[in-house]
Amino acid sequence: MNEHSPVNFAPPDNVTGRNSDPNSSMPGSHDAGGLSPAVVESIAGLSAGSIATLVVHPLDIVKTRMQISTSAASAASHHLSMVAMLRSLSSNPRPFASLYRGLVPNLSGNALSWASFFFFKTRFEDLLTFARGSDRPTPSDYFVASALGGAATSFLSNPIWVVKTRMLASDKGAKGAYPSMWSGFRTIYATEGFRGLYRGLGVSMIGVSHGAVQFAVYEPAKRFYFARRQSQGIDTGRMTTEATVVISSAAKLIAGAVTYPYQVLRSRLQVFHADEKFGKGFRGVVRMTWREEGIRGFYRGLIPGVVRVMPSTWVTFLVYENVRYYLPRWTS
Repeated sequence: MNEHSPVNFAPPDNVTGRNSDPNSSMPGSHDAGGLSPAVVESIAGLSAGSIATLVVHPLDIVKTRMQISTSAASAASHHLSMVAMLRSLSSNPRPFASLYRGLVPNLSGNALSWASFFFFKTRFEDLLTFARGSDRPTPSDYFVASALGGAATSFLSNPIWVVKTRMLASDKGAKGAYPSMWSGFRTIYATEGFRGLYRGLGVSMIGVSHGAVQFAVYEPAKRFYFARRQSQGIDTGRMTTEATVVISSAAKLIAGAVTYPYQVLRSRLQVFHADEKFGKGFRGVVRMTWREEGIRGFYRGLIPGVVRVMPSTWVTFLVYENVRYYLPRWTS
């Protein structure tokens, strides 16, 4: 392997992707291919988020529309199933346009979110391990770094999610519907101001616990997997497809079971005329949802959410793990 850096570093750690040299825990350290771990993680996250979004976007539309439906809605819309909603979207004269309505903000938001999340997460892990004088993160470091990375990412991407939610909740051509992402930005800023672009940010900050729980499960499980493989004399440096699917699924399901209600609350805070439909502010939405729908209201869209999230998780982590493994080798 060619050395692009004037300093020779030890080979990458199979478990974490970091170098096994104790000094490599210092922020800004580069791997043997000349790319810092944070850059590798960002590119891997960008690739993973983009491909996964393209695959599951139609299910995202269904999930969003089910999340913003209520028991006070018409019987027809209230009982519309996931399959029936997909059939309805695909049966009009322009099925592709309907199934991929809002793709630009969804793709932009997911690409930005995954790239920035892994960038910040890796940086915070480096800072935490460096502060403790250690050479690798602990499970608590993964949790804290994921939470901080998620908070930074939520702040950067929230305006995109507001536009995305409103575009997915409305058909193109409907009254008040945004024809494009940029039109949505302009309209929100003109009618609601800067504050409108950050609707739902508070509940999104609560939602960073999802990523924190997910990676607090995923990273230690991955480390255990590699440790076991090494004890068996098998050391390829990368997870198998089966292991990636199983570990990422378990981490996602555990995190989803704990944090799903915040997604419903966020969608209801960000949709058109949210104050009139669901109550004013976070507390208002919680009270109205509980009063009118009970506990079921906080789990609306769960089935399409699970159906959507598992293929998305598999695609995301398969792309992520392969890009982060091969990218330093390609660049060297």
